[in-house]
Amino acid sequence: MTASNGMGTVHEFEALGAGMRVKLSGFVRLLRDNAFTIGLAETHDALKILGKGQAVRPTRLRAGLKTLFCSRQSDWEKFHELFDAYWLQHGMKSSTRISGSPQKAPAGIQALAKGPRGESKGQDPDHVERGEGSDTSEAGQTKREGASCTELLSQTDFRHITKSDDIAAAHALAERLSAKMRARLTRRMRAHRSGQRIDLRRTIHKSIAHGGTPLDLVFKRRKDKPLRLVVLLDASGSMNLYSAVFLRFMHGVLDSFREAEAFVFHTRLIHISPALKEKNAQRAMERMSILAQGSGGGTRIGESLATFNKWHAKRCITSRTCVMIVSDGYDTGSSEILGKEMQALRRRCKRIAWLNPMIGWRDYAPEAAGMQAALPFVDLFAPAHNLESLEALEPYLARI
Repeated sequence: MTASNGMGTVHEFEALGAGMRVKLSGFVRLLRDNAFTIGLAETHDALKILGKGQAVRPTRLRAGLKTLFCSRQSDWEKFHELFDAYWLQHGMKSSTRISGSPQKAPAGIQALAKGPRGESKGQDPDHVERGEGSDTSEAGQTKREGASCTELLSQTDFRHITKSDDIAAAHALAERLSAKMRARLTRRMRAHRSGQRIDLRRTIHKSIAHGGTPLDLVFKRRKDKPLRLVVLLDASGSMNLYSAVFLRFMHGVLDSFREAEAFVFHTRLIHISPALKEKNAQRAMERMSILAQGSGGGTRIGESLATFNKWHAKRCITSRTCVMIVSDGYDTGSSEILGKEMQALRRRCKRIAWLNPMIGWRDYAPEAAGMQAALPFVDLFAPAHNLESLEALEPYLARI
């Protein structure tokens, strides 16, 4: 039977395959869950778009579905993120919103990024296909495959990155991430109720609630004081799997942040800012390793903080300083000393952010005595087990 409903025949829709129809149905359900107004007519039109071969290239499919499904400004703002997350598996935040469960740590980057024939694993059989004219690199990988490896790497727990190529890629991504964060956090203008220049983007955004009439003007004003960042990295044995990537992140931070200081601690505190300000990353790591001889042993967090408070805090900390402590909280010293020094540090600085890689582990609870002593004085207790968790720090730092 070839019945027609004015939008396409039943045979046209059946030719898509059950997998693609189910895929589209899931995407429509995702859009509805995110406040899109989509009815049966729009769904039938989307099937017609797919039936005409629009799914061969993601850019053509995205443009067609965006025109069809977006009827409001808020829809246009959210569509690209939802489309990329659903059809192309881009972005941890969107993926979490779709699946509702955290992603498992992979056994290896390259093994999961490609299947036995170089295909990406974990994709639906009716997944969006690449056109014949897609660009290919010298290694035979398409740009999309390279992007997939980068996304997978950014979502992988640092302790699972073992191959030398993957470690080098993670180091490069960490430095680029820190440079991007610096560029956004130190913009010279910020939104304000009054100022010399109108912030058009924010003004237009606020006017949506009034039907597009700009009743409330948002102005730009020069920032009063730049954010200052002080990073204290735990270099003890229990942090070995994480400290290498963090050092590269800190190198990028100090290379871009003029208002930043860096220290590592284990049984003692070492100031490593001069070493990390070396432009060449390899030479910076070599200088740092010489300074931090003896790392990889036990941890005396409280005594290291006491050294910082006594000899460095007055020089490093201002009223706009965020102190970032990267540690799993396992302290071989006295928890009472740690609590006392955390209290003293809290009185000096604007914010204290404690980044603990173990928060990203399943069933983790901050039960260590050192962590319990520090938590009452911490403003942000956040994971730091992969690159995406580091990137999530930016909104928090931007509000300081």
